[in-house]
Amino acid sequence: QVQLVESGGGLVQAGGSLRLSCAASGRTFTSLAMGWFRQAPGLEREFVAGISWSGGYTAYADSVKGRFTISRDNAKNTEYLQMNSLKPEDTAIYYCAGNPTAYASSTYVYPGQYDYWGQGTQVTVSS
Repeated sequence: QVQLVESGGGLVQAGGSLRLSCAASGRTFTSLAMGWFRQAPGLEREFVAGISWSGGYTAYADSVKGRFTISRDNAKNTEYLQMNSLKPEDTAIYYCAGNPTAYASSTYVYPGQYDYWGQGTQVTVSS
């Protein structure tokens, strides 16, 4: 079993930045491909970014490319999402997720591909 705990959400003005963190415990972090998803009220959960367990491969939703950066520190069992140039439409609950994969280079973009989820952290961007 894996426990994922997000932190770093909050209220920020448009154009500002936030860094989300996701701390993992309970399983070897290096065997998990990780991802970030978000869900706004009334909408489905959507993919934001993913990173392979090696850290060498990443994937982004088109809506965040060039503004968000996903990374991980396997020594600290933590993944990050650096969010810059935030927009009001980025407002959502952000969730981290883990996929226990054997493939060092794989990233995953669908919620159903992830076995483990955090409780979410609220990000609100004011205009």
